[in-house]
Amino acid sequence: MDRFGEAGGRLFSPEMEPSTKGTTPRLRAAASRRGEKAAAPFDLLRWFSIVSLLALVPVAAATGSILSHFLSTEALQRDALLTAQFIRNCVGVEAGRSRVPSLSAYLDARVDATAAGVQPEVVAHARQEVFDHLETLPGVVLTNVYARDRTVVWSTNKMLIGRSLRDNQDLADAFATEQDAVYRYGSVRAPDHQQLFMLPDQLLIETYVPLLNARGRVVAVVEVYKEPNFLMAAIRRGEVLVWAATMAGGALVYLGLFSIVRRAARLLKEQQRQLVEAEAQVFAGEMATALAHSLRNPLAGVRSSAELALGSDDLPVRKNAQDIITQVDFLSQWVRELLLYSRPAAGEVEAVDLCAVLRSVLGSFASTFGRAGIHVVWDDAAGPHPLVEGNNSLVTQALHSVISNAAEAMPQGGEMKIELRETVGPAGVDVVICDTGVGMSVQQLATAFRPFQTTKSHGLGVGLPMLKRAMESFGGFVTLASVEKAGTQVRLHFRT
Repeated sequence: MDRFGEAGGRLFSPEMEPSTKGTTPRLRAAASRRGEKAAAPFDLLRWFSIVSLLALVPVAAATGSILSHFLSTEALQRDALLTAQFIRNCVGVEAGRSRVPSLSAYLDARVDATAAGVQPEVVAHARQEVFDHLETLPGVVLTNVYARDRTVVWSTNKMLIGRSLRDNQDLADAFATEQDAVYRYGSVRAPDHQQLFMLPDQLLIETYVPLLNARGRVVAVVEVYKEPNFLMAAIRRGEVLVWAATMAGGALVYLGLFSIVRRAARLLKEQQRQLVEAEAQVFAGEMATALAHSLRNPLAGVRSSAELALGSDDLPVRKNAQDIITQVDFLSQWVRELLLYSRPAAGEVEAVDLCAVLRSVLGSFASTFGRAGIHVVWDDAAGPHPLVEGNNSLVTQALHSVISNAAEAMPQGGEMKIELRETVGPAGVDVVICDTGVGMSVQQLATAFRPFQTTKSHGLGVGLPMLKRAMESFGGFVTLASVEKAGTQVRLHFRT
């Protein structure tokens, strides 16, 4: 029996019992303790997903809200400033044409312009020109001009002219402010003191534009109600863009962090697996050393005595002696496998001719194949003949183990197909060995590479773990695919 073959062959058997069968009580107790400790492992990826979502969603929502509010406020403020600049420019241009020092003071027709040496007709014409411009403001639903006593001196709604609004706090703030414009926005309903010709469909913006005289004093205020449909459409498009960018940015941050944490979780899981394997290997080494020290000499003495008893003329004595020798050989094989498993699979990396190794291993099984009626299908000349990275001894043992398992899985005969394939990702060569044996169940596949997992009465369950460790020692790997009562496929990947 080769150093890998025993456990793998046991796993290919048709009968499968609970995985602790065939292990020692101490191993079962240790496995039980490890299972209790790992009953509720910390799921890093799951908790990161939950916590990061709980953190990112409010942050993204707050960021989107702040940016949307900033965008809307800036756009509305810019519109109010443009309205104020337009109105002041109209007043300034008409004042320049009429040569009036400060036309703002004369928007109220009650102010006598003759005291300033200006003809009333000229002032009236300039004032009317300003009102005509105010009446043509785009998107405006109502425009009012207030004198310092809060009286409406002109309005697009003629019914409001002459009214006094002394209880309007916004208007009072406009007369007292030093800003270019004061604005507010809200629902489609206008204040009770205003009478609009039609109610707007969407947002209504109220802007107060203070007008100054030559000495910098507020002498009039223009109140403008606007329904900026184009502006609101632009704001909505901007808000959609802001929210889309915020959500996309949050998603990218989450996915980036998730990929990093997922990789870390995989590394931790792999390290945990390696630690478990190392623990099992150390335990196996300690147990193998103790068994080898305590049992080898007594077993050798028992076997020698049994061999002497084989020469007896008594048939029952000879039969019992043969049974003793068989059992002693099983025990000796256990000790050897434990010693091999406890040692690291080491060897210098060298170029290995896979085809030559396969021919040698298949030659050693020729008599076994003939007795079992196993037909081997392998076209040595058709496939690639590469040199792979490995170690001749370990590669030979690995192939010997897989072929031995396949042969044991076909006790009534069958077909073994071997194929060499060059691969690109990852680059290298695959040796694929398929048999038509008893196959493996889903549970068997899940535990195939765990140490000390076997159902054979004389098995130890370290063959496939040693095969896996040997393949990984020079950068390769092994995978299994199987269907019960249909066969098993083993893929050995070697780097070139």
